[in-house]
Amino acid sequence: MEPKKVAIIGAGVSGLAACKFTLSKGFIPIVFEARGAIGGVWTETLQTTALQTPKEMYRFSDFPWPKSVTEEFPKYNQVLDYLKSYADHFGLMKHIRFNTKVMSIDCEGCSDEEINGWTLWGGSGEAFSERRKWRLNVVDARTNDPLEEIVVDFVILCIGRFSDVPNIPEFPPNGGPEAFKSGKVLHSLQYSAMDFDTASNLIKDKQVTVVGLQKSALDLAMECANANGPRNPCTLLYRTAHWNLPDHHPWGIPLTFLYMSRFAELLIHKPGESFLLYLLAVILSPIVIIIAKIVETYATRKHGLAKYGMVPTHGFLQDISSCLLASLPEKFYEKVDEGSIILKKSQSFWFCEDGVMIEGETKPIRSDLVILATGFRGDQKLKQIFTSATFRDCMTFHDSVIPLYRQCIHPRIPQLAVIGFTESPSNLFTSELRCRWVAEFLDGTFKLPSIKEMEKDIANWEKSLTYYSGPFSKRACLAIVHIWYSDLLCKDMGWNPMRKKGLFANLFVPHGPSDYATP
Repeated sequence: MEPKKVAIIGAGVSGLAACKFTLSKGFIPIVFEARGAIGGVWTETLQTTALQTPKEMYRFSDFPWPKSVTEEFPKYNQVLDYLKSYADHFGLMKHIRFNTKVMSIDCEGCSDEEINGWTLWGGSGEAFSERRKWRLNVVDARTNDPLEEIVVDFVILCIGRFSDVPNIPEFPPNGGPEAFKSGKVLHSLQYSAMDFDTASNLIKDKQVTVVGLQKSALDLAMECANANGPRNPCTLLYRTAHWNLPDHHPWGIPLTFLYMSRFAELLIHKPGESFLLYLLAVILSPIVIIIAKIVETYATRKHGLAKYGMVPTHGFLQDISSCLLASLPEKFYEKVDEGSIILKKSQSFWFCEDGVMIEGETKPIRSDLVILATGFRGDQKLKQIFTSATFRDCMTFHDSVIPLYRQCIHPRIPQLAVIGFTESPSNLFTSELRCRWVAEFLDGTFKLPSIKEMEKDIANWEKSLTYYSGPFSKRACLAIVHIWYSDLLCKDMGWNPMRKKGLFANLFVPHGPSDYATP
């Protein structure tokens, strides 16, 4: 029988892992990459961008970093070199079609009536159907000229959540960027796409306002501060202060020991937990509060956050459970002290002729350039790739967490998986394990449960993620339940979820990618 064809859209970390594992199972992977190189978001970054996850947590399970990379947090170019080495080592490059953009995908062979009548995924709970295929509308990304349509048996979407579609804030009438006559407005997406010389010249000798407080915003503010100093200070405009840590070792204790061990997960509620585990989490909950206070105290005292009005009003647990931690650039608050960075907090802002207006102030923040580091709308990108209105509705999340079983499979969309859309402490680590899970599913190792069971499981996960993440639950972060989640994937695949030798190591030692190198 002819091997099944699997379309993989995107050649970032998820796409590379998906290619490797589908190839290992005897399928024919066809990877579509709109850019001219592998690496996804790492191909267009700021010059100062580096990992904010320690490299031993951001690696493929069976492919360690080279010994020449000694930094704990490698820079963007070292990450790209690592990904290129991985692709070369496993022979993935020949399966990638570069500068090829998938405009839309259309499922042939299933009607809305049929979909609504299913009790099992795709009608059978299995990965493939002989009469159902996906047709891909593909163009040359450089010229937008149409290419031949591609028909495949399965689609894996690895299109990423933090790229391509910028999140632009809503503004009052006449208060949008068009009102800003004396300067320029960019999204961080546009700035990151520039070559380094162009970007450097753009901000040099300018009064720049950066909107946001996550990693891109912090790095942008530092680049502006280093370029211009206090003579042309950069204004960092933010809405909510977060627990951005100075390092990953509060009071000398690795953060992974506090939040990425089985013992740490015993302290919190988990989706689908037994009554015994529920009761244990209730009894041990004071320890969770104590650990969070230890981290909060460290962050507050290390940089004197109270002095800058940067002590968050919410707890550290909410931030880590939402994947809202960003590592502070080195000497960030020194730049604040010298006047090179000005911190401004406001729940809303709007543009005027000379710059930006914020609540409670009558004078504008005078600016030559405003950079919106306000995130991305990955949900829109995911939704818009489908031609089917029914499938677009399935991928419309509203105020819910991403409705995917095992964070990969939508119960109503057959022969398709989504990888890399849910966040974790290390997106590469998690995406690789998911890709392995999908490959095992494609190979018939296991079947999916009924649609009803999957929807119940999704609801349990949404309830759990919302419990700790609060208003940030839509980020769908697995940080504090990562081992619990990995255990579920292992059990589905028939693996022993206990990945370390000995009870003590399994209970107290953090789990990393190398623990999942083999079944």
